[in-house]
Amino acid sequence: MKRIERIQTGLRLEKRMLKVLKGLAEHFEISTAEILEAMILHNFEGKTPFSPETLTKIDHLRQVYDLDLTAADSHALRDKEDAQ
Repeated sequence: MKRIERIQTGLRLEKRMLKVLKGLAEHFEISTAEILEAMILHNFEGKTPFSPETLTKIDHLRQVYDLDLTAADSHALRDKEDAQ
């Protein structure tokens, strides 16, 4: 086991996306931060962090929380109050 130092941060995330992450974290009985850490470490190495079974769970959670955003949307997201 590797010892690390964690810091508190003030991340702002899209509301429905956070709900999906929280649901997934609850499913695995880990924290939302641990889900994010795993995703980031996998992505830094160009690997997918999720098994096919987990992707099915994510698809279900996306439907439950009406998350219709895709990777194609990632560079075009704007806060409602900034949209004009």
